[in-house]
Amino acid sequence: MKTGFIGLGNAGGKLAGSLLRNGVDLVVYDLDPALVADFVARGAAAGDGPEAMMQVCDTLITCLPSPAACDAVLQMMLLYAGPGKTWIEMSTTDPAAVRRLGAQMIAAGAAVADCPVSGGCHRADTGNISIFAGCDRATFERVLPLLTIMGRRVLHTGDLGTASVLKVMTNYLATANLLTLCEALTVMKAAGADMGTTYEAIAISSGTSFVHETESQLILSGSRDVNFTMDLVQKDIGLFQALADEHDVPLEISPLMIEMMTDGQRRYGMRAQSDLMIARLEDATGLDVTAPGFPAELVDNEPEARGAEIVPRR
Repeated sequence: MKTGFIGLGNAGGKLAGSLLRNGVDLVVYDLDPALVADFVARGAAAGDGPEAMMQVCDTLITCLPSPAACDAVLQMMLLYAGPGKTWIEMSTTDPAAVRRLGAQMIAAGAAVADCPVSGGCHRADTGNISIFAGCDRATFERVLPLLTIMGRRVLHTGDLGTASVLKVMTNYLATANLLTLCEALTVMKAAGADMGTTYEAIAISSGTSFVHETESQLILSGSRDVNFTMDLVQKDIGLFQALADEHDVPLEISPLMIEMMTDGQRRYGMRAQSDLMIARLEDATGLDVTAPGFPAELVDNEPEARGAEIVPRR
């Protein structure tokens, strides 16, 4: 079975790397030829674009930066879609868009699964990231062997589009946590607390979280490089707000988060790293919210292992 992977950016390159490292017959494509060349040097084949890859691959995976990019690639893939072909969409995208695009692929006879990931690029790099899968059960069973190579925990979320709904929600929560951590760490610095002790106090308490255990380290080290940019955050929290608007849910925190991220982009650049949001408070207070002993980049120390399906409570 030949697998194609389109989109070798921060997340896609690491997901594709797990497939290649574990012996999957892999064809890759990206608009950046240097990224493709790196994979070819490691044993992958270079694809000639979405149309050609759909012809030669049984399964085609996309991990792209926007719904518009997904749409453009899908229109090229559709030319050769049909029975026996499977499209796995791993971008964080608009749930309505993935349903619309998936319906086109299904109408052509192919199977479709939307499979966004969660857990950070450092865990994508080791095959230990979590994956949501929205599709019918038969398609889920078909794609599960690939998903358990790329991820440690795989959750079948229901029909096509449900995975993207849940992914947008989790990114909203992660962003809210990042913003509150920026405030918490700055207040502790202003109050004279030792920042190493502050980190551990949060980590062993009810205030801890995945975001604290990862991004707080990058904030305190001063690197502020989490491999996730403010424009991607804005896309995700904007999609969550649109979902709330669609269902007439009056949110209060979400609009403020969008306003805060917009200010961060205005100050530091549209594609600034998301954890640079701490600098807004450093600029306002004159404080340096850093501490010795924290890493400049995240490393996943959990040994790589084949993943498995997570069965939800019923």
